[in-house]
Amino acid sequence: MSESVDVAEFLAAMPLGMGGLNEKMGIELVEISAERVVATMPVEGNTQPYGLLHGGASVVLAETLGSVGSALHAHPDRLSVGIEINATHHRSATSGTVTGTATAIHLGRTTATYEVVITDERGKRVCTSRITCALMPRERYES
Repeated sequence: MSESVDVAEFLAAMPLGMGGLNEKMGIELVEISAERVVATMPVEGNTQPYGLLHGGASVVLAETLGSVGSALHAHPDRLSVGIEINATHHRSATSGTVTGTATAIHLGRTTATYEVVITDERGKRVCTSRITCALMPRERYES
């Protein structure tokens, strides 16, 4: 089991920080390691026309968590690239903050897979997602 990584140090090492989309959506990393990644996201600003948390926002949160975990697992020799994601939306959220917790279910040499559970402030499950990332040789993308 790997140690938890300092979130500020991790973000400082990223050339573009969390990236524009994550920043617009208000995603905040809370805990990061290759085995477990936790982040929060506000419902406000991430809703669909009926005022409910947009399903796509949940998927963005899930992809962020799985990508961060798999990038930590792949580092330093490989880069992580998402290749598959799915989501089941269980209940709506209309206010407050949701929390996503990604738990590694496979940490291999060429792929990493995470189950991501997103809950509301009452601890009720809003969404369950699964993401698989390919772990690509770093030199293939660096020139």
